[in-house]
Amino acid sequence: MTAEQTASTTSGTTDPTATPATMTLPRLTIYSTPWCGYCHRLMKQLDREGVAYDVVDIEQVPSAADFVMSVNGGNQTVPTVVFPDGTALMNPTLAQVRARLAA
Repeated sequence: MTAEQTASTTSGTTDPTATPATMTLPRLTIYSTPWCGYCHRLMKQLDREGVAYDVVDIEQVPSAADFVMSVNGGNQTVPTVVFPDGTALMNPTLAQVRARLAA
């Protein structure tokens, strides 16, 4: 992701005493808007679970809105979550995110 695309970055919560079994999973990217309740809920859940992520506001970054539409059949659906392997999910649950990260 380029600096142009990143609207804000969130590191989630990290425990300095983490062991390999409890360490933070790889970072993911959440395409969002400031008014999206589903986005805020997912980000709070990820924070609680210690999952690191970057946030891109599709209203501030036109190329991000284009990307979201490209992976969502032309719709600007948020949250759209992009995983380190490049795959994406639209409006996933916390369980779906954790499963994809563990795969």
